[in-house]
Amino acid sequence: MGHLRDNGDDGTAGGGSDDRSPEGAARRRRIPAGNRLRSLRDRVERGMRRGSRRADAGFREADMPPEDPTWNTSRAMDKHPPGFGPEDLQPGGRRRGRHAARSPHPFVEILPALIIVVAIVLDQATPTSITASPLFAAAPLVAAPFFSFARTLGVGIVSVAAILGLHFYRGTAGGIETITESLTVFTVSVLALAINGVVRRSGERLASARVIAEAAQRAVLPTPAARIGGLHIAARYEAAEEGAFIGGDLFAVQDTAYGVRLVVGDVRGKGMGAVETVAVVIGAFREAAEQESSLEGVAQRLERALAREGTRRSGIDLFEGFTTAVLAEIPHVEGMVRVVNRGHPEPLVLAADGALTVLAPSDPALPLGMGELGAWPDRADEVPYGSGSTLLLYTDGLTEARNAAGVFYNPRERLAGRIFPGPDELLEAIVGDVRLHTGGGSTDDMALLAVSRPTAGQPERRRTMPVVP
Repeated sequence: MGHLRDNGDDGTAGGGSDDRSPEGAARRRRIPAGNRLRSLRDRVERGMRRGSRRADAGFREADMPPEDPTWNTSRAMDKHPPGFGPEDLQPGGRRRGRHAARSPHPFVEILPALIIVVAIVLDQATPTSITASPLFAAAPLVAAPFFSFARTLGVGIVSVAAILGLHFYRGTAGGIETITESLTVFTVSVLALAINGVVRRSGERLASARVIAEAAQRAVLPTPAARIGGLHIAARYEAAEEGAFIGGDLFAVQDTAYGVRLVVGDVRGKGMGAVETVAVVIGAFREAAEQESSLEGVAQRLERALAREGTRRSGIDLFEGFTTAVLAEIPHVEGMVRVVNRGHPEPLVLAADGALTVLAPSDPALPLGMGELGAWPDRADEVPYGSGSTLLLYTDGLTEARNAAGVFYNPRERLAGRIFPGPDELLEAIVGDVRLHTGGGSTDDMALLAVSRPTAGQPERRRTMPVVP
């Protein structure tokens, strides 16, 4: 079902081997997210100079969980809820093979050799006035974008050798045609090697940029701890495309004197501009969550933070920059959850018996950052949140996932009546089901945050267990 480990109870950051003491948590809150991003980006860029492959391998290894008796390497054998597909077999919420080196399609592997064979057959089956040299020249060009430098060189050598061998076989090795055709194939082979070098360097730069983007995501969007304020937490971020840079989806969890507070949001746009806005929203949320006595006050602080951020923007972002968000507050004692929704998809509450409740806002409100179009007081809605219940917050990447027929994914229909032992299993089942629904492709990033209130007597450390059918 996934590696599940207890990461402490401070609730300010997640994952890795960070200091989880109260002093470490306070120290992390004092460091602005932007400064953490710049510092980590500088370290990553220095690592990139030693080679993108080594850096990429280092990050991949950093994603692996530490020694933990709860780590289960045979998740593929576990059961999943009826109607849900295979689960992600990689830790940390990453899709299998997203960063693995991809080999060419099997047909591409044999295509250069096939071209050379066809050229030889064509040369022997046609009159001497018809030459197959264009095919011999095409073989190394086909190999250049897909093969290594050594294999491209080998294809070029075989092409030149083949055309020379054919002329020796026909007894025309000393003719002007032999020299011309051989020189043509040789020149094209050298050009193919140059193309191969350009493609390889471009791939390395792309890999470097991808690793830097992932480092930015880790700095700005840390994974929450597995247990915060007595609640079980799980979060997943699924990029829409392989190698895609970080988008504008965000989530954060903060344990405060008023209860555990959460935010899930979606910034308009992608790229580093969206990363900057994500850093602003999360930084403002962490500060406001500690200081504001009401969830409505937290929402207003985020509104003001985005208004300040908007003054330094230009172009379309100046007029269309906004962030949809849903804020939630789970008091430490009361069996309820308070929700403020600012134009975001409606959260869901899954009860211990499988009943599903949609947390629709009583008063719909505009997204954050659109205060100039209209302003009215935020109002938090309260709903029951008993033992064994799970709160699910998500971005529109989930509800806008479509299958080949154009049908949108409906989490309400898919989750109603189903029971999950914990938030990790819930998110893994959702991700697997969305992949089956879309055929493995998606058009938007997807952020998921699940929070479960444990039942009486439930063990502190969550362990992998079969899903209740």
